[in-house]
Amino acid sequence: MLVEDIMSRDPLYVEENDFLTKARQMVRDNHVRGLPVLDAQGLVLGILTNRDILRITSSRSNVTVAGFTVQVPLITGDMETMEAARMMNERAEILPVVLSRETPKLRGVVSIIDIFGSIDLDSLPRRAVSAIMSTSVVTCRTDDHVSKVWETMMESDLTGLPVLDQKERPLGMITRFDILGGPRISKEGASRPSDAMHMKAEKLMSTPLFHVGPNDDMADVIKIMLKQRVGRVTVLEDDKLVGIVDRYDLIRSYLGEGT
Repeated sequence: MLVEDIMSRDPLYVEENDFLTKARQMVRDNHVRGLPVLDAQGLVLGILTNRDILRITSSRSNVTVAGFTVQVPLITGDMETMEAARMMNERAEILPVVLSRETPKLRGVVSIIDIFGSIDLDSLPRRAVSAIMSTSVVTCRTDDHVSKVWETMMESDLTGLPVLDQKERPLGMITRFDILGGPRISKEGASRPSDAMHMKAEKLMSTPLFHVGPNDDMADVIKIMLKQRVGRVTVLEDDKLVGIVDRYDLIRSYLGEGT
């Protein structure tokens, strides 16, 4: 499968002289994973990642995106999707698709979700979740204020946390987009939602909690994640949280990396 078969056409983008406040609002309003950055001639310079944008606390209206642009590989529509997958990482959740490397005019973007959905399930190797899951799981509590959850996400560079009750039982998942989609987004300079900050995690977490067992095959995990449209699932053994697996873990395993 080629990149042009899965890419999103006519993506949102910003220009290098646009203000950060504009970019931040675009990310919040549209829940995008990043924005291509173009120069005055319409050539791709790189991307703004949503993680970086949401960490920016400056309220100055004259700060532009130019100084926050991240250089990433530029891919073309005739590239194989799994070659593009090898170029993608947790920091760059989108890659710009350009006309050519010599003429980097924006044609579209490919996201981690696009890549994940293109995995050929029939060619997957047989592998248990326990071999690819992360065992050091960062969690939060049902009664944690969202402000604490948000700070944990920013410090650990994670986009979602399992939510546990006081008996260490996992009940749900809270993601960055759950928080951004909360009651209202602050219009001040702070990079985080305002009204949602005083709520407890249990009010914004997503349920039911999708989970698998450590001996489940990764093909079954991918099917669950695709069906439920989630980016990660917890791994439970005897109702106890023992790990977590996300799209990147599964893609790396599919590519034969980190084995």
